[in-house]
Parts: sequence; structure tokens; C-alpha cells
Amino acid sequence: MVSYIWGIFIVIGVLYSIFTGNVGALNNQVLNGASEGINMVLKLLPMLVLWTGILQIAEDSNLLSKFSNLVKPVLRKLFPSLHKDHKALDYIASNIAANALGLGNAATPFGLKAMSAMQEDNPNKDIATPAMITFLVLNTAGVTIIPTTVIALRLMHGSANPSEIIITSILATICSSAAGLTLDYFLRKKANR
Repeated sequence: MVSYIWGIFIVIGVLYSIFTGNVGALNNQVLNGASEGINMVLKLLPMLVLWTGILQIAEDSNLLSKFSNLVKPVLRKLFPSLHKDHKALDYIASNIAANALGLGNAATPFGLKAMSAMQEDNPNKDIATPAMITFLVLNTAGVTIIPTTVIALRLMHGSANPSEIIITSILATICSSAAGLTLDYFLRKKANR
């Protein structure tokens, strides 16, 4: 669906540039946009590689499993339908750790594995379970302690203090997580009535 929306935007933009006589500007923007995109990726890559490597070291050294054991009591309260040794809980904890470091790209594989593990127990494969919905809310609004990608973008664009957003990022993500999980809890309770 999103690809159709972007396709429509592109077609409208091309048609508008043709009808207004700005085809040259369109060509310049397409070429410059591609170059700027490559430059941005090359500037973000070292930061992402560093934190992804740190996350891999944490996984290899069992630090993620220790973190998982630390947060499992909280996760069991958030996901009451999953039994206490469900393998999805480990993936969820790893996803939370990656998101806390601002590594959405590194968190994605853990999130996909968590969803796959929960889907195995799903009696109706076409409808998400309450645990899946709760995880989606938690993943989308997850607490970010170090917004790595945003800091890298701010650094790339010449910010005088790229890390000054850490406190506000923590506060904003705590509020969004609390609001999302609270709404999820009340909607789940309402649906069980």
C-alpha cells in the first residue's frame, strides 16, 4: 500500500514538473538526491556498524540473555498469554535492548523472530494475538536511551551539540511507551468483557 502512495507522489511530481516546464530542475534534483542519499548512508554507516557490533558482542557474551532474565518478570506481566519460558520473551528483550540503543535496524531481526515465535502458538493465523499487538506497541513506542541514528544525523548536519537530545528523547519515548501500553491494556480488558 505504501509503495502505491509513493508511486502516486512520484507520478504527480513528474507530471507537475512537465506541465510547469521544470524538467531540468527535476533531473537535477533526482541526480542530487541520489548523491545526497549515498553520502548520508556513508556518514551514518560507521555509527550503525559500531552499535550493531556492540550489540553482537553483547549477544555473544550472553549479556543480552542476562538482560533478558532481568526484564522477564516485567515482560511476563506485559505478555500474560505467553508462558514464562516462551522463546519469544528472549527475542522481545533483545529487541528492547536494541531499540534502547536507538538501533531500529538491529532490532528488526529480533522483532521478526519474536513475532514468528508468537505466530507458532497463534490458533488463528490471520488475526494477531493480544501478545503480538502488545509487542507491536512496545516496539513502535519503545524507550530509547541513546538515539544513535538521530545523533548521527545531527552530527552529519553540523549540530554544535548532537547529543543534547538524549534527555528529551528518553522522556518522549517513556511517555509514548506508557501511553501506548496503557491504551493497549485498557483495550485488551475491554475486549475480554
